[in-house]
Amino acid sequence: MRTIAVIPSRYRSKRLPGKPLAEIHGKTMIQRVYERVTRASRIDEVLVATDDDRIEDVVVGFGGKAVMTSSTHACGSDRIAEAVRDLDFDLVVNVQGDLPLLSPADIDAAVGLAERSPGAIATLKHRISDRAMVLNPNVVKVTTDLRGFALYFSRSPIPWLGPEGSPLPPDVYFKHIGLYVYPRERLLSLSALEPTALELQEGLEQLRAMAHGVPIRLEDTEEEPVTVDTEADLERAREIIGERETLQTAGPGGPHPPRAEPSAVAQRQARSDGRRGWGPRGTELKTEGTN
Repeated sequence: MRTIAVIPSRYRSKRLPGKPLAEIHGKTMIQRVYERVTRASRIDEVLVATDDDRIEDVVVGFGGKAVMTSSTHACGSDRIAEAVRDLDFDLVVNVQGDLPLLSPADIDAAVGLAERSPGAIATLKHRISDRAMVLNPNVVKVTTDLRGFALYFSRSPIPWLGPEGSPLPPDVYFKHIGLYVYPRERLLSLSALEPTALELQEGLEQLRAMAHGVPIRLEDTEEEPVTVDTEADLERAREIIGERETLQTAGPGGPHPPRAEPSAVAQRQARSDGRRGWGPRGTELKTEGTN
């Protein structure tokens, strides 16, 4: 299946205005997210959908692809629907633009789940073991049935936490990871519908799909990406990325700059159009028919 990943990005965030352009160790947040997505092996193309010239300029500046969309969309998926309406893809991945540490392997896992679940929306969940996280309205919780299909998403604790001071039982509380894989036609049909009462009350776009009976299937992920909603989240992301990049660049003889790794998307495009391919650690390989 041909799959495109689209990152909806707007400048006017309520909790952290301008966060797509927030600097994280020399790169903007939107570039960090974009680069993570290009490393997923199941993604054929990556696109940023925005309504702000500043974001478009930054994306084009680092070599990415961006498209301008309306400023009136109620949610990211509606913005993505506009961006892909005239594009020929089977699956559309909605990657939230505030996940600078999202694992490419998790993107691939969600796409694989969508391919195994015809007609359903696929997404991810991560086990919660911290009571404070269950109580945090910025952390979206999800409950599922025994087959992994969503029963409900909420900013409130679901299910009930039990009596005050009672321990969290294992495998009951899960955080929703902000990534969705839609069949393209399903995305377009949902975007044509009005927001529902539950969607508006919770501020969660996936509740529109649930209100109309669209199944949402989830798979567990062991890795919890940092979702940047606040200044504190941004500082945490900077700290983690800084530590990782220090480890990556340290070696015999001291720190050195990392060698360029071509993205999975770039490698496939090189093979498909006859350009040079890429080997380990960015080594250029000649493809058949090139000089």
